[in-house]
Amino acid sequence: MTEAVKVLHIAIIGAGMGGLATALALAKKGFTHIEVYESASSLGFVGAGIQMAPNMARVLGRLGCWEEIKREATNVRETSIRKSETNEELAHVPMPDIESLYGFPHMVGHRAKLAGEMYKACQKEPSITFFFATTVDKVTFSAKPSFTAIPRKGGEPYQVHCDVLLAADGIKSVVRPQMLRALGVDAEVVNSGQAAYRIMLKREDLEHDAELLGLLDGDMVCRWIGERRHIIAYPVAGKSIYNISSAHPDTNFASAPSASYTTKGSKAAMLAIYATFCPTVQKLLNLVPDGEVCEWKLRIHAPLPTWTYGSTALLGDACHPTLPHLNQGAAQAIEDAGVLSVVLARCPDPSPAAVGRALKVYERVRKERAELLVSMAAQSGRALHLGEGKAKEERDRAFKALTKGEGKGGPSPDKWADREVQRMIYGHDCVGVAEEGFEGIYRSLP
Repeated sequence: MTEAVKVLHIAIIGAGMGGLATALALAKKGFTHIEVYESASSLGFVGAGIQMAPNMARVLGRLGCWEEIKREATNVRETSIRKSETNEELAHVPMPDIESLYGFPHMVGHRAKLAGEMYKACQKEPSITFFFATTVDKVTFSAKPSFTAIPRKGGEPYQVHCDVLLAADGIKSVVRPQMLRALGVDAEVVNSGQAAYRIMLKREDLEHDAELLGLLDGDMVCRWIGERRHIIAYPVAGKSIYNISSAHPDTNFASAPSASYTTKGSKAAMLAIYATFCPTVQKLLNLVPDGEVCEWKLRIHAPLPTWTYGSTALLGDACHPTLPHLNQGAAQAIEDAGVLSVVLARCPDPSPAAVGRALKVYERVRKERAELLVSMAAQSGRALHLGEGKAKEERDRAFKALTKGEGKGGPSPDKWADREVQRMIYGHDCVGVAEEGFEGIYRSLP
């Protein structure tokens, strides 16, 4: 990296998983002027576990924060896919060899731990400055991008001019619609028709019940699947918390504020949605305290025609939001971060033209893969949520074949548990691909 490229002023909008990883990756590459603008007053990753697959861990390992992140995480050794009504196991897929195959285990952990350790690593980098409680408006996409930064706790709005603008501001991105309008294209965010509960049960909540305590103390991801809905659960935080996530028809948002993708949920409504699920699930859901039910609206948008415009690029949910059925949302944002750090570090000079071409390399490396995984997640959700009929019978036979073959009996309808899909996702080294392909792609661009 030349000294001129090293001092590029890089502004990142959003301090979620993608924004934190991007800031850290750029700092590790030697960039000296990185600013992160976040509308929240602090990092607030609450109420959810997260799956951390080898492709995510590979990037975090390069950034030096993986060892701390995995310290409290659970190494997944098996997955159990069960009928929602009876708890009968449709498939049992052992996963003992993930680390030997891909160099990193598949782990599940607490979202706050993942974000917190990346943030701690960022704080050790003098080149990174955070601006919390600051919203962004009026983005311009000239040779050198600019935007208006608006402090939420007093202070006058001010203009920020930068050399590179990276929008990691999620599904509710303020940069994406402005960029698309400037390009004369459109991709409206739409409702997926699905919503989710995210539940964290503490060890003391489960200690009275041997069956539930066994789930917490295991190394297993459980998924209970039924018509148009499912529940997935696993232990996190040093097995002190049992994390439960769901997906079901979005029917409870009529009274929610239109600008919000979350609503305070009703425990009675939650229990009604899952009333046909087995006694094990009923016991878990009944442990949720009244008043602590929160529901998320799952939203998506069609694939974008481009992720970049001049010296501006989108990443993470700002450009490839996904349904959670493949457990790759955060991992794909972190892959974006790794690739962005490579292409900007390899940029031959700091001119807007060179920066724009480098960001196009990022798009070439990342777009097809990320959008394929988005499509596969939707496909997996459709298979998991089948109602009675021939398609469901064929799905269940495929699940049974997995168990008979000890996880190697053929393709899995749940793509997360499919060995070939795992090979494609987990074995991918996005940073290595970017390093090897940069020169050829950069030169081939029009």
